[in-house]
Amino acid sequence: MRARRFVCSWLCAVSVAGVRLAAQTAAPAQPASIGNAQAGKDLYLRYSCYACHGYDGHGGSGARLVPTRMTAERFTAYVRNPRQMPPYSTRLLSDAQVGDLWAYVKSLPVSPDAKDIPLLARIMRGR
Repeated sequence: MRARRFVCSWLCAVSVAGVRLAAQTAAPAQPASIGNAQAGKDLYLRYSCYACHGYDGHGGSGARLVPTRMTAERFTAYVRNPRQMPPYSTRLLSDAQVGDLWAYVKSLPVSPDAKDIPLLARIMRGR
């Protein structure tokens, strides 16, 4: 239970930092070749990232991971030295593994806009 809280705290901090960094500077998306998304999914499940961020990265008790505008380099730097979660040193996750996590997060589908969901679009129009 303590380990799960640790992981949730870490993931929350990564998400919050990612949103803050993305808001400060919109960086172009990195190519998917930086990491292996399938290996990242395995890590996401193994480290219980879903416990805070949901299976789809859209949030839960932790911050949303999707969409992210963070580069792989910024993501890795944040994982190593976060503000609101425990750091994941290279002893816990190699740079390649962090790259895999980033590739997986980048591969997750973005939620559609409310205007693209018929029922929500009708509600927004006042019908």
